[in-house]
Amino acid sequence: MSSLAVSLVAFSCILGGMLFGMFLRMVLPEHHLSDESKDAVKLGIGMIATLAALVLGLLIASAKGTFDTMNNGLIQTGSKIILLDRVMAHYGPETREVRDLLRRSVASVVGRFWSKKVLQHTQGKALNPRTGLEAIQDKLLQLSPQSEEQRWLLSQALEISSSIAQVRWLLTEQREQSSLPMPFFVMLVFWLVIIFFSFGMISPPNATVITVLLVCSLSVAGALYMILELDHPYEGLIEISSAPLSNALAYIGK
Repeated sequence: MSSLAVSLVAFSCILGGMLFGMFLRMVLPEHHLSDESKDAVKLGIGMIATLAALVLGLLIASAKGTFDTMNNGLIQTGSKIILLDRVMAHYGPETREVRDLLRRSVASVVGRFWSKKVLQHTQGKALNPRTGLEAIQDKLLQLSPQSEEQRWLLSQALEISSSIAQVRWLLTEQREQSSLPMPFFVMLVFWLVIIFFSFGMISPPNATVITVLLVCSLSVAGALYMILELDHPYEGLIEISSAPLSNALAYIGK
């Protein structure tokens, strides 16, 4: 289910809780809506609102942390790809085929994750570990250095490529696993439904109150939507930029 669909379901639940509270206000006996009863309800709702705020902050921090980690990993990968290409360029013309393979691999990654049609076509398909970076490493191992300088450059190229591989698989694992604790999310929505149910029950059902509560419920649903979007950084409204890899692609082969 998409982030928009989940947030719309949450909004519907919250709105339904508010409307049910307004309906209940009309059928409850008057003594259930006395000032003392409202004060008790407000105390309970204050406690639940505090818990909801803590969980909301935790979910935002978790999703933002994952987004930043993947974004920083992508920036590091872009810089290391440029460094790998420069090391191979200094090695000599023997690495021309490997550098071309590196260019094709980076272009393939950009197309896989940032081209919408390619992304939809490749979702759910596992990456082939024998293509791309590992093929580059195989090509590097086939080189026969003729001097101490070339031996050093080859060792540096293998070290950089291994570092890129580690970051690559880390980003792949993080992309395939959600950082959002779903029980926390469900509990948060449940608490929000209770809060807006109480608001609807103790508030007079006039146009001003209904408008304010509707805006508040939309704002909360919007916050949930942003959390879900941050948890899927390669698609949707909040997307990691392809600039680090695109910039690296522009430098490869120069």
